[in-house]
Amino acid sequence: MIKNNQHKYSISAMCKVLQLPRSTYYYEAKERKNEDDITSDVIEVFHQSRQNYGTRKIKHELKKRGKLVSRRRIGRIMNEQGLVSTYTVAQFKPHNDKPNESDQVNELNREFSQEEELTVVVSDLTYVRVHKKWHYICVFIDLFNREIIGFSTGENKDALLVYRALSSIKGNLHSIQMFHTDRGREFKNQVIDEALETFNIKRSLSLKGCPYDNAVAEATFKIIKTEFVKKRHFDSLEELHREFTDYVHWYNHLRIHGTLDYLSPVEYKLTHLKKTV
Repeated sequence: MIKNNQHKYSISAMCKVLQLPRSTYYYEAKERKNEDDITSDVIEVFHQSRQNYGTRKIKHELKKRGKLVSRRRIGRIMNEQGLVSTYTVAQFKPHNDKPNESDQVNELNREFSQEEELTVVVSDLTYVRVHKKWHYICVFIDLFNREIIGFSTGENKDALLVYRALSSIKGNLHSIQMFHTDRGREFKNQVIDEALETFNIKRSLSLKGCPYDNAVAEATFKIIKTEFVKKRHFDSLEELHREFTDYVHWYNHLRIHGTLDYLSPVEYKLTHLKKTV
């Protein structure tokens, strides 16, 4: 009432009529302003995350801005503002193809934490609806900082898709020490074997029917499916490639990861390099 009529009457006079101490009015006005500021920050962080972050990551982003806000409060603001993370929707679980029967062993042995760049690179692929047909995305991930260092898009789930993703990696491929994947035939074949031999990269394959052996790649594609695939409709392969290129840049440079102390992959790498210098 006081706020709506302060252009007509003095705040002192209205507080006197309402028998309300002026200090109480100013305190509540300040609290409302602070709440409005926090709400604006939550909305801004949520949309900067491409509608993906939940309360945990929003809390860390607000902390970077010097604002300590509880997850409970953030959750209340999100409910009030109708902010729903893409992770609140259950995801479809595809069926696995028949695995490759290669005798190659699991050299990685679930050692997913690596201390140096390119010690181990893992890969996986997923399908995307483009117009009325399935297309595919293949990514290469550095276990050191979970960065997507190479990727390809294509109409076919084959060795060429994987080879193009390998070829897209910037830098010296001789620096990669190990390449780990599941037993899909697109990964274990003559084309990829020859490429790995050329750059002296050790091969590692998950055990048959054991997706946990490639858990980081599986988790990365769960993120990609949730944050990128399910929110878009693509009319052409060119559009898919263009949009995924933009997503990968955001993923590597801006998206914070809980496993990286809530830093982006590139921030984590730069922080690590500073410590080693």
